[in-house]
Order: sequence, then structure tokens, then C-alpha cells
Amino acid sequence: MQPGTERHNLVVELLAELNRSGALTASMLSQAGILLLALAVAWLSNRYFKPHLGLDHARWKFGGEGFSRVYFPVSALLLVLLGGAALTFAQPLPHHLLALASVLLTAMVNIRVLVYMLKHAFSQAQWVQRWEKYIAGIIWLIYALHVLGVLPEVADLLDGISFHLGKSRLSVLTILQGLASVAGTLLVAMWLGRLVESRLMAAQLMNLNARVVMVKVIQTLLVVLAVMVALPLVGIDLTVLSVFGGALGVGLGFGLQKIASNYISGFIILLDRSIKIGDLITIDNRQGVISGITARYVVLKGADGTESLIPNDTLVTSTVVNQSYTDRAVWVKMPVSVAYESDLELVLRLLESAVAGHPRIAAEPAPRGYVEAFADSAVNMSVGFWLQDPENGTLGLRSEINLKIWQLFREHGINIPFNRLDVVHFKPHERLAGDGNLQGLE
Repeated sequence: MQPGTERHNLVVELLAELNRSGALTASMLSQAGILLLALAVAWLSNRYFKPHLGLDHARWKFGGEGFSRVYFPVSALLLVLLGGAALTFAQPLPHHLLALASVLLTAMVNIRVLVYMLKHAFSQAQWVQRWEKYIAGIIWLIYALHVLGVLPEVADLLDGISFHLGKSRLSVLTILQGLASVAGTLLVAMWLGRLVESRLMAAQLMNLNARVVMVKVIQTLLVVLAVMVALPLVGIDLTVLSVFGGALGVGLGFGLQKIASNYISGFIILLDRSIKIGDLITIDNRQGVISGITARYVVLKGADGTESLIPNDTLVTSTVVNQSYTDRAVWVKMPVSVAYESDLELVLRLLESAVAGHPRIAAEPAPRGYVEAFADSAVNMSVGFWLQDPENGTLGLRSEINLKIWQLFREHGINIPFNRLDVVHFKPHERLAGDGNLQGLE
């Protein structure tokens, strides 16, 4: 701290005023009355007036939820400031109690806003829920140090630890301020990105791939803009971005090709509409429904619930079987064998009736039975149909149809042949006679 510089400590000044004049002075009682009245009005307004603002409406849910979190501290802070201004007009004296209350209410607003933005910017991250209390505690600690007058001393100490980088002087305080500035602007950018994503993804009239592309482009631009705003705030020239660009180019040459390839491939996939969320695809012996497309990979959810993360460049460079590219329906064939003495025309009708009318099977084209081949011990037949929802799997459907075929065959006397194996057991005291009859061994 520079010699002769006077630091104001709200707590010390409030205690000094109480020690000097007492707690029952007109000024102190007026401040206490204004503070209690502001808190009471804010609490009543938060409980009875806020529910009628329509903040829970789907159109305002995202912003309304954030406003609901800060409604009480913001309303109380405004009332305290208005009361303090009116009291200052009537009594032009320092009002330390109201000043201290304003700082604490501002801290509450900042904590709730920051935690809310973190939850929405990192909605899929579990660490936000685990660290929520610690983040709030850190902010409260900073404000406590500020109120107690310790924060300026800590800032001077950190500013004294410095070094020179070229013509620039860097201190620990400057570095921490820079990190806080970049983190704050990035947090705002990611929060705005989530807000834009929620609005665009709800626009059903727009193609899904176009919505995803727009969301990713806007989120990328917001992050770049946040960095460009944050750097000048801490006195860093934007020309350092050229150095960063050169370092990025070297990194791409030495090992970041895959990351860049996946990122670009993600945009190619979205723009050419070769695959989209909800498609049923098969790649590298993996079959499933695309449940998500990110900048680096595609989430493929299998029928058994497992999720495979497939890099985007794999989808661009490999053969992908998209079973729902133009039509979601797929052809399914179920084989069955019958005995030679069976009425084949009756069997064909029974096979077709076994699958007809099932809610998952398309009525047009209608299911059809086939006589495929005359085998050694049976006639090989099959029934084919178009499945309308292949993403739900076929094992359960095949089981239902097989059971119905079995019941129809039993009702109409249709036999399903099977290989028979006759086993002859020889006892140790028996042998085969010349005529093939068993005779006892002497």
C-alpha cells in the first residue's frame, strides 16, 4: 500500500460508529429500520408476487429460472439502495450499516448467478454439483476479506510478486486477474451458447442437422469472441493470437491431426446429411441408433443399451450402412422347415397369417411366404416382411412370431422334421450273431 493511502473497512467503520455514538442513535435506528423493511418487503414479494409473473412458462423457463434465483437478493438490494439514498438526502451522513448490507446482498446475487450459469454451461458435468458449495464458499470468502479490509492487503502482497516479460511487468495478481477475466467471459459465452442451443433445438420447422450445425457454429464464435474480449481486459495485446495460431499449426503438424480431422468431419457429416440423430446405422460390426453428434464423436446406442463413441472421421472414411437413410423400414426373413408330407400351400398361408396384423410389421408391402428349397429331410420355407421400427430390435419380435407359427402348425397338423439318432447299447456279455440278433456270450 502506498504511504498516505487510506483504506476503508466497512466492518471497522461500523464498529467505530457504534462505539462512538451507540446503537440507539437516530441514524443507526433509521438504517436498521430501512434494512429490516427492505428484507421483509423482498421476502413477501418473493413469496406472493413472484409466482404471478409467469416465469415458469415454457417460453421463459430458461431465463425465468435464473431470474427466480436472484429475485429476492436483487429486490432487497434495490430497496436498500433506495432507502439509503433517501436517508442520505435527509441526513447527509455515512451509513455504514446499509453499505455493509449492500455488499452482502451483492455477494448473494453474484453467487446465485455464477452457480446458475455453471449449471447450465456444464449441464452434463457432475463436478458442478459436487463443487457448488465450494464455489459459493470461495465467493463468500472473497467478499468477507473485502468487508474485513484484508483483501486489499492480499492484493498488494500478490502484486509485489512480479517479474518482467520483455517490456511488460507481470505479477501474480495480474495473472490471477487474467485467469478470472478469461474464465468469466468464457462462462458467459458458454451460458449464452446453452441458451441459443435450447431455443434452436426447439425450432421443429428447421432441419435437425441444420439446427445442430448452427448451434455448434454459434457456440464456437461465442468462445472466440469471449477470448478476444477477455485478453484486452487484462492488458494483453490481441497480436498474441498470431503466436498462438503458429503454435496451433505446429501442434497440428505434430499430433493434433486426428482432433482437427474429427472436428471437421463432424461438420461434414452434419452438412451433407448422410446421417442424423435417430438413424439406424451399422459400422464396424456395430449396429445402433445415433443418439448424439458432438464435435469429436458420434454416440451410437445399441439395442442392448450400450453406447459406442465412434470418431467422426471413421464415419467419413469408412463404409456406413444407414438403414434409415431414405426409409426406416428393413426387410426381415424368418426361415422354417416342414416335413415333405405337409400341404405347402397351407403352410404358406399359415406363415403369412402368423405375421399379418402385427403393429410393428408394415401392412404394405404385405408379408409373404416362400418355398426356398427341397432339402434332404425337409422342405425349407420362410416368411418375409418389412419391419417399421428396426431400432427397437428383432429378438422379441422373432420370438413372438415363432411361437405363433408353432401354435398354428400344431393346430393344423404340420410337422417340423428333426434329425433322429438311434443309439444301441451293448452289454458286456452280449454279441451280435450272424443273423443280426443279440446272443449271450459264453
